[in-house]
Amino acid sequence: MQQITDNPRMQFVTPSPQEYSLHLGRLRLARLITLACLAVCVLITPALLAIQLPQIYLLSVLFLAASLTLVSSLASRRQDGTDRGSSAAELCSQLLFDLATLSAVLYLSGGATNPLISLLLPPIAFAALALPGMQVALIGIAAIAAYSLLMLFYLPLPIADVARATQLHLIGMWLTFVVSAGLIGWIVLRMSQRIRMRDAELAATREQALRDERVTAIGTLAAGAAHELGTPLATMALVVGELEQDQRLPTETRADATLLRQQIGLCKNIISNLSRRAGAERLENIERRAADRWLDQLRQHWHSLCPQTTSQLNIISLGNAPELAADPRLEQALLNLLNNAAQASDTPIEIRLSWDASRISIEVLDRGPGFPPEVLDLCGRHALPAHASGCGIGLLLTCSAINQLGGELHLSQRDGGGAAARIDLPRLSAC
Repeated sequence: MQQITDNPRMQFVTPSPQEYSLHLGRLRLARLITLACLAVCVLITPALLAIQLPQIYLLSVLFLAASLTLVSSLASRRQDGTDRGSSAAELCSQLLFDLATLSAVLYLSGGATNPLISLLLPPIAFAALALPGMQVALIGIAAIAAYSLLMLFYLPLPIADVARATQLHLIGMWLTFVVSAGLIGWIVLRMSQRIRMRDAELAATREQALRDERVTAIGTLAAGAAHELGTPLATMALVVGELEQDQRLPTETRADATLLRQQIGLCKNIISNLSRRAGAERLENIERRAADRWLDQLRQHWHSLCPQTTSQLNIISLGNAPELAADPRLEQALLNLLNNAAQASDTPIEIRLSWDASRISIEVLDRGPGFPPEVLDLCGRHALPAHASGCGIGLLLTCSAINQLGGELHLSQRDGGGAAARIDLPRLSAC
């Protein structure tokens, strides 16, 4: 988890130990590549440029640095082979080790007169990319101190011809410029990628917060409406009960009154369970049910709310159905999808249940006109414009509820016409 410091002048996003470990792994890889390149230069320079170098001492420094890098990499691993994570102090110490290694190599090869002296800059750039301000300042001071000392203390390169020495120095400066340009380009690219990723994450977080705020507002309005609907529903139930008992009315009328009384009773039950459906119960208190039995009972409950609808439940996978949490939010989300399918199609609704080792899938299929393009584009992220059969918030509530349960909602068109809405839920761990 990333943390932000309370510095009133500047907020620094502190990477997690895993991110520091990733930076450290990249640093070690870059170090080994640099050491290998330096070793090649030490081996070929005497023959190629006719410059005598203390090869034994230089190769010893490079070999020691490579050995310590491999040892530190192995030491950072746990016994089970996983990385234990790193810290800012550990990454800072590794960068100081790089400065010390480069300083030793430069001391043995001309000091500040060596055009490769600019190799002291990349550790500063790497520190600026990954470390807080105090550690960056420490790396910068160490690099400046190393450069200053190398101006005074070094083993000069034995080049008698001044013109040739100048030419070699210019070639070395060109090489250093090429390396520096590549490193700066890579560092700036990495920083811009991280900034874009952070901006995308912040935008997604803000969008999710806005959706949750809208859903909360809808829940508050629904709770208030439920409270106000209690009295008129009770009055309607009383009047319908009197009509049902009135023998002067035709039999058909009294039968309709009986049906109306049953529907009013269902409305009263829905209102009484509104707080539970809003997620007032804690998740750990929710009952675990076999997915097939829970889905079939929910389907029967839906038919009692919508007697004119028909549906078919198909179990696709083989074996015993896994358990799922009978969460009221999931129940309401699935009821929303069933209602949408029933409004879009007059043919029976098909409900499919399937599962694998990691997830449970519930599909609601109809043979209606399918989803409009704007619905597929939004996919429940925003409320749709109000339409003749509803206010356009059903998919928004459904998507929000499923996301809260760790699942995903997928909308698509069916082959041959119609719409398909699939809910993917993670399987519960065994008790």
